[in-house]
Amino acid sequence: MATWIVIGIVLVLLVVGWAYHTANRLDRLNVRVDLARQSLYASLDRRAVVVRAIAAELAAAEAGGPSASARELAALADRAERSAPEAREDAENAVSAALARTDGRGRSPALVIELADAETRVMMARRFYNDAVRDTRALAERRLVRWLRLGGRASPPTYFEINERVTPGQGE
Repeated sequence: MATWIVIGIVLVLLVVGWAYHTANRLDRLNVRVDLARQSLYASLDRRAVVVRAIAAELAAAEAGGPSASARELAALADRAERSAPEAREDAENAVSAALARTDGRGRSPALVIELADAETRVMMARRFYNDAVRDTRALAERRLVRWLRLGGRASPPTYFEINERVTPGQGE
């Protein structure tokens, strides 16, 4: 009889230890998602600054004042930067599509390099963020983790999907 009690206590301690470790790991993964999201938004904000510089260059190159495409580009960059997190994907896709519609041949070499660097950073930050989301969701969606509510009542993080390096005719 005493043997069964000891076995039961050991099993309970193992389950509690596993639950504590899993909850701690899930918390660390959620912190990783938050940090990756901040990095992604910083990269997107940097790209918006470069897009506004491209719009300013387009406006300066035209004698009759800023064209509709220059004004649209600047407005879309502003909207993307100020949009709520749930609307950010659509706003960023609109910036990518508008950027693809502009003629890139007249851009200064410095802006071409800046845009390429900003787009590369956005692509990498999005991938890091989506990797963190994937890992967090994989752990949070396990049956025992859900039953024991080790992740609390928060909904799992969502992926961030945008078009990367849109070419003319794509994403419109």
